[in-house]
Amino acid sequence: MGTLSLKQTLSDHQGRVWNVSWHPVKLMLASCGEDKKIRIYLHEGGKYVMKLILAEGHTRTIREVSWSPCGQYLASASFDATIAIWENKGNKFECSATLEGHENEVKSVDWSWSGHLLASCSRDKSVWVWECFNDEYECDAVLSEHAQDVKKVRWHPHEDTLASASYDDTVKIFQDCTDVSEWKCVATLSSHTSTVWSLSFDESGSRLVTCSDDKTLKIWQQYQPKNIPGIPTPNDVAVWKNVCTLSGYHTRTIYDVDWCKKTGLIATACGDNTIRIFREENDSDINQPNFSMVSATENAHSSDVNAVRWSPKNPGELASAGDDSKVNIWFYSD
Repeated sequence: MGTLSLKQTLSDHQGRVWNVSWHPVKLMLASCGEDKKIRIYLHEGGKYVMKLILAEGHTRTIREVSWSPCGQYLASASFDATIAIWENKGNKFECSATLEGHENEVKSVDWSWSGHLLASCSRDKSVWVWECFNDEYECDAVLSEHAQDVKKVRWHPHEDTLASASYDDTVKIFQDCTDVSEWKCVATLSSHTSTVWSLSFDESGSRLVTCSDDKTLKIWQQYQPKNIPGIPTPNDVAVWKNVCTLSGYHTRTIYDVDWCKKTGLIATACGDNTIRIFREENDSDINQPNFSMVSATENAHSSDVNAVRWSPKNPGELASAGDDSKVNIWFYSD
């Protein structure tokens, strides 16, 4: 078993902390929550120090924040039905755009690998794709494939492929189909028996992990046409297959999951106040993979753990957010 060590607790928020997001280049962290504020922390002198509070962008709870790949912009999704775009201008951040269109609370926001696309999703059952060029934002597509509240959106790490998780128990995969010049749902992943709260691609983008109210994690593998195992791909369209289900580890809803692009470790945030870490076994078959739990940290927060994120710069470093108003910084070691 590995060890998840608590390195620092950041107690600046009032009310639930919903989300954390690491800067892609610097040792910098953004957090957001019920207090309608975004807090920016910078690593200095061996610890994280709060440098900025962004407080003027939203009128209700901020549910998620996401850094652009260049690190120049931060997007925030709020229950006030808007997305705010914050631009880093030296020692301060300015709200350079407010994106409107969703009818209800915006639950999640995520930048594509190129930074030219932004995705958002809402309680209004829709997923929006926004185009970003020269600091201008236009809606490129409104995708209404889900039957219920959409909880999370995540982009493929190298392609313009988008995944969304919903209260309707499914995950949808969307792509911009060049032959018809529009975004289409190219796959529906149905195996969970209750709300799918979150999802995360692995480094390759050919695998996906999902987490649910049904207390399970599921690993999905993408199979291209003419694949070696002979998995059918109707109409020569790639399919996603559930190749592994991890059950019996979590005792309540799993609210978030993050698949580390550096180490391959999977971290989960659970309603039982525990952070768990999973690793794929060395002799694992990609078509029938085996994952082991290598760490379980009980009372990681004194109430629900809402989010977990691996640092893209410092392998092993993990940030978590909880209902206890805290952001915790951890380090995992074998």
